[in-house]
Amino acid sequence: MPDLHQERLDLDRADRHLAEGERRITDLILRIEDQTAQGRDTTEARKLLRNFEQTMETWRVHRQLIADAIARAQPPDLEAR
Repeated sequence: MPDLHQERLDLDRADRHLAEGERRITDLILRIEDQTAQGRDTTEARKLLRNFEQTMETWRVHRQLIADAIARAQPPDLEAR
């Protein structure tokens, strides 16, 4: 049986990482747009952006696994009956 306290801490950490990742992606998109407007080559920056986006998807899946473990470990809601 999972340690609910630890799972909740992990979920909190995953949420913070996802929020920070979204901020970094937004920043990178803005930089790419700026560099593009200046006529600079953004090929490598776009590759980095794709890598960040793929990493974020992996993190979202991981976050969902944690949330699912918490849901399974909690007692059923008696009011739902």
